[in-house]
Amino acid sequence: MAGRKTRNFGTLRQLPSSRWQARYRGPDGLMRSAPNTFTRKTDGARWLAMTEAELLAGPWIDPDAGRVPLIDYADAWISERPGLRPKTIQLYRYLLRCHLAPGFTTIGSITDADVRRWRADLLDEGVSPVTAAKAYRLLKAILATAVEDGLIRRNPCRVKGAGTEQSPERPLLTIAQVYDLADACGPRYRAMILLACFGGLRWGELVALRRRDIDIATAAVRITRQLTEARGQAPFFAPPKTAAGKRRVIVPGSVIAEIQQHLDGYTGPAPDALLFTSPHGQVLRHSNFRRAIWTDALATTGLNGVHFHDLRHAGNHLVAEAGANLRELMERMGHASSRAALIYLHSTDDRQRSLAEAISERARRDLSAGSRGTYVAHDGQADASEDQLAASRDPPELRF
Repeated sequence: MAGRKTRNFGTLRQLPSSRWQARYRGPDGLMRSAPNTFTRKTDGARWLAMTEAELLAGPWIDPDAGRVPLIDYADAWISERPGLRPKTIQLYRYLLRCHLAPGFTTIGSITDADVRRWRADLLDEGVSPVTAAKAYRLLKAILATAVEDGLIRRNPCRVKGAGTEQSPERPLLTIAQVYDLADACGPRYRAMILLACFGGLRWGELVALRRRDIDIATAAVRITRQLTEARGQAPFFAPPKTAAGKRRVIVPGSVIAEIQQHLDGYTGPAPDALLFTSPHGQVLRHSNFRRAIWTDALATTGLNGVHFHDLRHAGNHLVAEAGANLRELMERMGHASSRAALIYLHSTDDRQRSLAEAISERARRDLSAGSRGTYVAHDGQADASEDQLAASRDPPELRF
């Protein structure tokens, strides 16, 4: 027989099905029901107690507010996000359509367990770890805004490390292989291949360079913009994503000589003439270059599977091995954060051996001169002299 029990907070009612329904009156004066019924009366009472505790602990969240479909909220979130580039918008909509929307319904129904299960399913279905990390970060950002909008109380994206991309190790080209690729790409694109490696430039930065961005006298290349390509849109030039992307890169003398030859043979005389173009003088598109030049060059050199971006990867490793510190790497790469630059600061046996030999040589030199240096005890450590500190600040010259 159906019955009703009155409580200080909320009510419990036994339904004809023998299950229990929990209800309470919200701060807005409306009666609210638990999202589901309960087999046992004690379970319903526990839900009411937890709901009352949440109301006392902080601002009330209207449970109806979270019933907006995730796909609708996320679509508006992407449209209203300031400063997103076309390629980023394209990526977000792809992730929403293919990975987020199929996994969730409404904003308020997403639980911590749902997020864990969804991420595990993505990986089980063969989605790459990189794409899964991007999808997780997007979901977490969308739900963080939902918290700010008062739609949900807390963000259920709490999987530790789920948003970190673990990219597969890319092949590390040797200098000889870089020059082989430059030869295989032909004289029109030889300088571009060398500059991609020894200048550490991205594709979009390379094809946006103009004659006036090259300073032959100082062996410098100035990066102030990049070419942006998005599917369904005409390519356009835009500033780098961050202020660090605008930079001045010094390139080796042998490479600047190649650039001079390119300027003389393939670049128009106007200051704004593009440095690298198609054979018809048009903006160089990445897909066209890959089909017409890059794929054949890889086959010729036996380097199948190498990406154009691997040239920049190889160049950054060379700079790190030459002794560049973290700040110098960040400035050369055009990165505002240290995360990417740290990838190249690996310590190899050869590098450790050269460092040890340098210390030994310094010790032999000092001892042969009759100098024992200066030692000042300080918390169990030795303080270097000013001369030693000054010497350590002088970066080695970069040569190839």
